Amino acid sequence: MRVLEREVVLKLLQKGYTLSVAESCTGGLLSSRIVNVEGASKVFLGGFVVYSNKFKEKFLKVRGETLKKFGAVSEEVCREMLKGVMRVSGSDFGVAITGVAGPTSSERKPVGLTYVGIGFRKRLKVYRFNFEGTRNEIRFLATQESLKLLLKWLNSA
Repeated sequence: MRVLEREVVLKLLQKGYTLSVAESCTGGLLSSRIVNVEGASKVFLGGFVVYSNKFKEKFLKVRGETLKKFGAVSEEVCREMLKGVMRVSGSDFGVAITGVAGPTSSERKPVGLTYVGIGFRKRLKVYRFNFEGTRNEIRFLATQESLKLLLKWLNSA
């Protein structure tokens, strides 16, 4: 069975890059998957679980205006989370995840709507997904897609 987090850590080690993450709806699941891999401590600088808007603002400097205008689950907030975690950590790569895991919707956004941001130094891109499943299935799928994207970016870096 393919274990994406292992592939990501090995590729980071091989290329000498570092990684940091900012997680909202996944609540640390991505960080947990990464640190399950032996050798992760050499490349994984750390992560932020910024579940509340207050924490997004305080630790990642997501602007209050952005949160009010677009909501926590938005491309704009995901981008600011990504910029914030990369700025604070100084990592080569960054990942940010924000979404609605359910079982009920929030901010009038559907359950499963998720944004994943991937950054490599000055390059940033935010991807939009609409996952289906239970709360924990959506959280897992968000981390799975994040790892797939990260591996794709690593392979082209």
